[in-house]
Amino acid sequence: MKAKHHIVMVVSNDLVTDRRVARSCASLHEAGYRVTLVGRRFDSAVPPCRPYRVLCLRLLFRRGACYYGELNIRLLWWMLWHRADLYYANDTDTLAACYCAARLRRKAILFDAHELFPEVPELVHRPRVRWVWQRLEDYVLPRIGSRVQGAVVTVSQSIAEHYRQRYGLDVGVVRNVPERCAADSGTMPAVNLHGRRMLLYQGAVNVGRCVDWYIDAMEHLDDCQLVVAGVGDLYDNLLHYAASVPWHERITFLGRLDPASLRALTPRAALGLVLMENLGLNYYYSLPNRIGDFVAADVPVVASDFPELRRVVSAYGIGMLVDVSRPPDSRQLAAQLRAALRWRDSLGPDELRRRFDAASADLSWENDKKNLLESVDTIFQSN
Repeated sequence: MKAKHHIVMVVSNDLVTDRRVARSCASLHEAGYRVTLVGRRFDSAVPPCRPYRVLCLRLLFRRGACYYGELNIRLLWWMLWHRADLYYANDTDTLAACYCAARLRRKAILFDAHELFPEVPELVHRPRVRWVWQRLEDYVLPRIGSRVQGAVVTVSQSIAEHYRQRYGLDVGVVRNVPERCAADSGTMPAVNLHGRRMLLYQGAVNVGRCVDWYIDAMEHLDDCQLVVAGVGDLYDNLLHYAASVPWHERITFLGRLDPASLRALTPRAALGLVLMENLGLNYYYSLPNRIGDFVAADVPVVASDFPELRRVVSAYGIGMLVDVSRPPDSRQLAAQLRAALRWRDSLGPDELRRRFDAASADLSWENDKKNLLESVDTIFQSN
């Protein structure tokens, strides 16, 4: 019986705002599995109230080697003292703890690669740190299915193919896409557009996400308002930079929003901004979750011309692609954004709705959760 199978899902991200983890836990819970979510406690976050157990660990360290070491030691210690049938590792930074627990307790593991971790921009120019994470994957992933029962899933076809070629694994694809009929129960954030059209960036304010490009482009877009919803490593620096430019009144930083409030905000946007610099294979192969959020809200996108983004944007005609092999100057980017606005206006509401209906029927968690449940069911059926 599924109800007897206990899945411990571990994550290093914010339990409040990580919607992929929330969707995965909810889908497994609804399918009859007993789920426990274990992760890091953020000072500004309230532990979420959900129909499955949630445990937030308070850590002494916040970043660097000490943080990752403490995180995995604490996770492993907790898992060794609590029974489970499957250890679910979200991303490479929780893989060591889950693999050790699975080996020591002779249980199964599922590795969910939200990104190509050794190729994230923060590690591209840190070869020694990158080597450590790559060696961890090189050691553990070939042993999943041989030394320990388990499976691997990831967020895009390109990353799945990368793992297949490197390790010979059969990797499932569970895209990071929203529920098709999510309820908009959140509070609308206070955003004064001053009659301007909203250009919305949502997501982590990190290296390579092009938020600085958007700020510079706003100099030439006096009829638009840039809205940035999210936090990250560069948030404070870019917030101060935006406040220092003469066109600062056309830029709004909202900080971290809960998922419901973000869903309430997104449909107000004229364009969704999904540009990323080519700072490694992780970005190049990614299908960001915000592309699904914009599709669900019928918001056309301006996206980098990368394989997974091209696959979606070109297939459904829901936006414009930008060549980022050379960073555009502020005038060029402003011209591209203005061209995207003209393109949107030229289609008309009926044609936009037709295109987004087709896209949202594909980019829906109701489709992809079947792949997740199939992977988990297969693990237990083979035991």
